[in-house]
Amino acid sequence: MPAFLRRSLLSAPLLALLFARPPKALAQPAPASLPVSTDWRAYAGTVASTRYAPLDQINAANFNELEVAWRFKPDAFGPNPEYNLQCTPLVVRGRMYTTVGSRRDVVALDASSGELLWMHRLDEGERAAKAPRKLSGHGVSYWTDGKQERILYVTIGYQLIALDAKTGLRVPGFGTGGIVDLKQNDDQDIGPLNDDIGLHSTPCVAKDVVIVGAAHTVGNAPKHHRNVAGYVRGFDVRTGKRLWIFHTIPKKGEFGYDTWLDGTEQIGNAGVWAQVSADEELNLAYLPVELPTGDFNGGYRRGPGLFGESIVAVDLHTGVRKWHFQTVHHGLWDFDIPCAPMLVDIPVGGKMVKALAQPTKQSFLYVLDRQTGQPIWPINEKPVPKGDIPGEWYAPTQPFPSKPPAYDVQGITENDLIDFTPALRAEAVALTKNYRTGPLYTPPSIWSEDGTWGTLSAPNATGGANWPGGSYDPDSHILYIYSKTEADVESSVQNTNAERSDFDYVNSRGFPPPGTRPKPRGAFRPGVLQVQGLPLLKPPYGRITAIDLTKGEIAWQIAHGETPDEIRNHPALKGLTIPRTGRPGLLGTLTTKSLVICGEGGFFTTPNGKRGAMLRAYDKATGVEKGAVYIPAPQSGGLITYMAGGQQHLVVAVSGGGYSGEIIAFRLPKA
Repeated sequence: MPAFLRRSLLSAPLLALLFARPPKALAQPAPASLPVSTDWRAYAGTVASTRYAPLDQINAANFNELEVAWRFKPDAFGPNPEYNLQCTPLVVRGRMYTTVGSRRDVVALDASSGELLWMHRLDEGERAAKAPRKLSGHGVSYWTDGKQERILYVTIGYQLIALDAKTGLRVPGFGTGGIVDLKQNDDQDIGPLNDDIGLHSTPCVAKDVVIVGAAHTVGNAPKHHRNVAGYVRGFDVRTGKRLWIFHTIPKKGEFGYDTWLDGTEQIGNAGVWAQVSADEELNLAYLPVELPTGDFNGGYRRGPGLFGESIVAVDLHTGVRKWHFQTVHHGLWDFDIPCAPMLVDIPVGGKMVKALAQPTKQSFLYVLDRQTGQPIWPINEKPVPKGDIPGEWYAPTQPFPSKPPAYDVQGITENDLIDFTPALRAEAVALTKNYRTGPLYTPPSIWSEDGTWGTLSAPNATGGANWPGGSYDPDSHILYIYSKTEADVESSVQNTNAERSDFDYVNSRGFPPPGTRPKPRGAFRPGVLQVQGLPLLKPPYGRITAIDLTKGEIAWQIAHGETPDEIRNHPALKGLTIPRTGRPGLLGTLTTKSLVICGEGGFFTTPNGKRGAMLRAYDKATGVEKGAVYIPAPQSGGLITYMAGGQQHLVVAVSGGGYSGEIIAFRLPKA
C-alpha cells in the first residue's frame, strides 16, 4: 500500500469516526426487552457470582446436536492478535458487550448473529505499554436505571470509562469526558507511567455504585517490597465521583494495623484483582484480597498481615468494613484469593442461611454466613510447619475448614505420585528425594547445590481453582468447581541483583541462583517435575467436583478433559488402558437447569484427526457426561448462556497454543 494511502487511512478525522463515534448505520436500536433471566447481565450472571441460568432448551438429549451459530474473531482489534482471550461477554436485550483485542477495545455485537454494532477504542500509548495487566482482560460491566444504559470497564492503563450502551460513545457527565483516572485520588502517590498498578477484571456494579479493585505485576521476584498498594474504591455510577476507599493495607490507627509487626508503610500490593460480589439487599460488597508484596517471601511484612488473603465485607455505599475472614495468615505460597465469593442461600439446621462460598487456589471451599462472616461449619486453626529462610516470619497456624473436604490434592506424599507402572512410581519417588515434601502450607526452602532443590507443593501457584471460579445450582444447593492437579517447586535463593529486586531472598522455582549452571543428579535436573516427560503427579490433572452445600460433602468428582496426546502415545504406557486423565487449564463451569458445562484446557487430537478441545456437558446430579461438541482451541474465557431470537445460545471464548482468540456461539439447529 502506498505511503500516502496509509497516511490517509490513519488520518485523525477517520480515526475519530471509527473509534470515537460509531457509524450511524451501526448504532441500531436495541430489541424489545426480554425477561432478565434470559440475559447475562454481569460477569458471573449476577453480582452474586453463581454462574447459573434457569434455561433448558439446550439439554442432555440434544447437546450433541449443537452447531455454531456465529463466531467473532477479533484479530484486527489491536496491533497484534491476542492469544489469551479471557473475556466473559454480557448479553442485555439482544446485545452482547465485551472487551476484545490487545488494546482492550469494547464491542457491541448482535447476540443472534454476531454482527458488530459498535466499537470503542482508547489508545493510551505509553501508559498502556508500561501497564502490568495487558490484553483484553475479563470484560465489561452493565448498569441501567431503566432509562439510561451504561457499559463500564477499566482500560489497560487503569482508567475507568463509562459508555452509552446504545452508541458506544463516552458518557460526558461521568468523570472527565467519560473517564475517571484511577491513578488519581487513591490516597497514595501513583506515577502516570511507571508505577505498578492496573486491572484486568471487570468493575462490580451494584445499585448505583461501581467498585474497582487493583492488580500488579505477576512474578517471583518483585522489584520493590514497597510497591503500590492495591486499595479498593467505590464510585458513583452516574458521575464517577469517588464515594469511598478501603485500605486493604491498613494505615496507622486503622483496624488491622497492629497485625503488621513492622508497620505497613513499606508494603504494597494486597489488591483485589479478582471479581467482586455484592448483596444488594444486605447492602454489602465482598472483596477477595490478594497477598501483600511478595508472593513467596514475606520478611518485610512480618505478622499475620490483615487484610492479605482475606474476604472483607464492606458497606456498599460507604466502604466501611463490616467483617473479614483471613483464609491464609502471612501467605508464602501465592494462595491469593483468585475469584469472586459465591453468594448462596443454603439450608442449615432447618432454616435458610444467607451464605458465602469462597473457592481458593489451595482447593478449600470456605463457607461463611455472609451477614456476619461466621463459618457455617467449624474452621479450625491447626499448627503448620515452620521454615528456615533467614529473616522470614512464619505463622504458627493456618485455618482449615472441617467441611467441605478439599476438592483437589493438597501437599505431596508418595501416594500422590505417578503410578501408571511400578517403574514410573519408583522413578518419581527417587525424583522427590531431591526436594522437601510435606502437607499443605509446608513453606518454601533454601535452594542448595548439595541439599534440597526446594519444597514440592500442590496445588501449584495457579491453583487448584483460579479466576474463573465455580457455578451453583440453587435448586439442589450443589456447587461445582473445576480444579487442576499440578506440582510446583517453591525455593528461595539469596538475591544478588539489587536492580532486579530489593528483596533479600527471591523465589527461584526450583532452579539455582542466576548465573549458576544447574547440575543434574543422575536423570534429574533442578526444577523439572517430570518422569520421562510425564507429569510427576498421578491423574486426574483436571477435575470437576460437585459439593453438596446442604451437607458440606462432595457429591461427585470426575476427571474433566480428554487424555493428552503425549500420555496416550507415550512409549512407556504402550499396551496400558489409561482412563481419561483430564487436562489442566484455567477453566470455569456453567450450570443450567439440567447441565453442568465446561470446556477443556489444552489440546488433543480428536478421533477424526482434528486438533482442538471439547466443550462438555454433564448431568448435574450425577456427573455422567451427556454430550460434547468440538472447539478449535481451549476454553480461555467464561461460559455464558442466554436467549436470543427464541433460541438458547451457549458462548465461549477460546484461544491458546498458536490459535488466536475467538468468541464462538452455539445453538441448536432451527426446525
